Amino acid sequence: MRDRRWMWWLLAGMTAVGAYFLLPTGTAAQACVYNGIGSTAALVMLAGARRTDRTRRIAWSLLAAGNAIWSTGDWVYTYFERVAHTEPFPSLADVFYLSAYTLMFGGLFVLGRRRSRGPGWAAIVDALIFATGTGLVLWTFVMQPIAHDSASSLPARVIALAYPAADVLLLALVARLMLAGPAGDASTRLLGLSLGLLLTSDIAYSIVTSYTAYKGGAFDAGWMLSYIVWAAAALHPAVRADAAVERRESVPDGRSRLVMLAASSLLAPAVLLVQGFRDPNHIEWFAVGICAAVLFLLSVVRMAGLVHQVRTLALRDELTGLANRRALEARIRAELGPGPRAHIALIDLDDFKAVNDRLGHGVGDRLLTAVAARLTGLVRPGDTVARLGGDEFAVFMPRTAEGVADRIVASIVASLARPLEAGDHRLLMRASIGVADDAGATDPFEPLRRADVAMYAAKVTGGRHLRYEPALDERASEHAQLGAELRTALDEEQFFLVYQPIVALPAGRTAAVEALVRWRHPERGLVSPVAFVPVAEHNGLIVELGAWILRTAAERMRTWRRELGAAAPGYVSVNVSARQLSEPDFPQFVASVLHDAALPAACLTIEVTETAVFDSSTALDALRAIKALGVRIALDDFGTGHSSLGLLRTAPVDVLKVDKSFVDDLAGGGQSAIVTALIDVSVHLGLTAIAEGVETAEQADALFRMGYRFGQGYLFGRPEESPAFTRELSTAR
Repeated sequence: MRDRRWMWWLLAGMTAVGAYFLLPTGTAAQACVYNGIGSTAALVMLAGARRTDRTRRIAWSLLAAGNAIWSTGDWVYTYFERVAHTEPFPSLADVFYLSAYTLMFGGLFVLGRRRSRGPGWAAIVDALIFATGTGLVLWTFVMQPIAHDSASSLPARVIALAYPAADVLLLALVARLMLAGPAGDASTRLLGLSLGLLLTSDIAYSIVTSYTAYKGGAFDAGWMLSYIVWAAAALHPAVRADAAVERRESVPDGRSRLVMLAASSLLAPAVLLVQGFRDPNHIEWFAVGICAAVLFLLSVVRMAGLVHQVRTLALRDELTGLANRRALEARIRAELGPGPRAHIALIDLDDFKAVNDRLGHGVGDRLLTAVAARLTGLVRPGDTVARLGGDEFAVFMPRTAEGVADRIVASIVASLARPLEAGDHRLLMRASIGVADDAGATDPFEPLRRADVAMYAAKVTGGRHLRYEPALDERASEHAQLGAELRTALDEEQFFLVYQPIVALPAGRTAAVEALVRWRHPERGLVSPVAFVPVAEHNGLIVELGAWILRTAAERMRTWRRELGAAAPGYVSVNVSARQLSEPDFPQFVASVLHDAALPAACLTIEVTETAVFDSSTALDALRAIKALGVRIALDDFGTGHSSLGLLRTAPVDVLKVDKSFVDDLAGGGQSAIVTALIDVSVHLGLTAIAEGVETAEQADALFRMGYRFGQGYLFGRPEESPAFTRELSTAR
């Protein structure tokens, strides 16, 4: 339930103000209502201060204390006026009033400092420009007449001058508070309104009392409302907002600031104009000249700071605060030449797009900020961490031995393998890192190119990081050419599917088939999937290629079921990549394929590798949604990836495909023990185990004795475009 106490307080306070004006003017009852509002507001502010964090508690406690002392001055003023029947000005009440200003100054200073981004120098200079302009107006039309009033005593004039002087400083602090970030939260808006009411009433009172006696009226409403709104600001829930969020969301309104600065700068000529119309012989040339000079100097300081700020921003990434590409290139250029080599690591976050798609760009931005913080904490003084755009980062290590650079990169790999905090989410990301040096480079682009080539190679090979070597250039060129030809192959239907049987042991009857993609290139001939699948995954074409494979395999399965009936394989197994699983609508796509092919979900199995789902909550969510359709999930190459057994607790797996490497030599004790252990795990977890890479009858026989009831390999059939499903092979002994 939302905290609405501040609204109830505003309603009660305005009711009290209404009651004040219903009472007879000048009575003790009316004075008690006025003073009671101030005292109660101070207590409410103190209660609100206790609910905030330490910094704001200090600020609001100072403001509450200032209001309490000011309210005490009201009671003293009433005593002199109603009880002692003496002139309340100047009196002890003024001591309380002027003392209250110092506490208000302190509270506003702490709040303004908290809201400032960085040192907040711009807000301070802008506040001084505002205070100088308004101070000139107050001096000319309020303070100067008081100073020249010979009818008043010297103490009375000093005290009377102290109020507008204190108000000028209060104005400066209020301006700084507002300019440190817009009053974007309701608490700050209420605070600004309260101070505006207070200052307007003070200044109007000073002007009126310069010419006539004040017997109560509208100014009283301004002061009372100031108390009430100030206390409401302390009660508002926004006062407890997170400091980091407050600073992030406090982006000053440039138009409002520009209008305020322009108006403040024009106050000096405006005062000259007004005085010239009133009495050309009595113009405050000295005061106007001093203020005009101060305004000019402050404007110069502000402009110089703005130029510096623009230059800084041009070299910084706005989101993370890291150096950007331009700054990195400048740093690399400065280190080129003879001497110890510099090294650069290019870091690309894998599947970052899935985080944005699944959790939103806000979480993605927090993740990038967390990565930036972690990288910054790993480097040495003098190293540069940069964000090059999107999910790509760089670490530049000048004058560094190769071994030292490799150790830093290894620490980056280890650090990024740990979960990252992104708001309420703990995310585990994988990164591909390319490392290169600047040997022989004459510009900053060559080391970056080398690191990019190495990073691409690391991504294609599935490694975490790779150091550049010249041979990678040739491989990168070949991959780039292959990537371009992949697009043509898809458009011209150069791909086709072959099917390898999965058989039931011991008879060798075909129980299912695995669909495998092949590329019949018009010039290269048959291109191995080992060559083109990693390229397709890198450039994103794997999504379109995978969709074609899934649809084609489903249509072929429908044809077999219609034409062969009971002799048709039980299901078709289709391999799916990590990139496909990261697509937000992939489960819906699988459902549409089944619908279009009129294929029961049990006739389709989705195969994934351990690396595709390890560390990826997005992939696991997609697999759970697919399994909910009735589609079975197979874990391919089981035993060769990361934390295989642990993955079985989280992944919705139905089938384990035991990797060929464990089947190759069942005569070896270690391999035999692993194969036996894996079938035991499958049995206990209620999973179907399929032994891959079975090439001899002896292997098939041994597997059957261990408990395996399904196998796949050249012994039972090679992948074919049109396999025959009538052949059986006896493997029993």
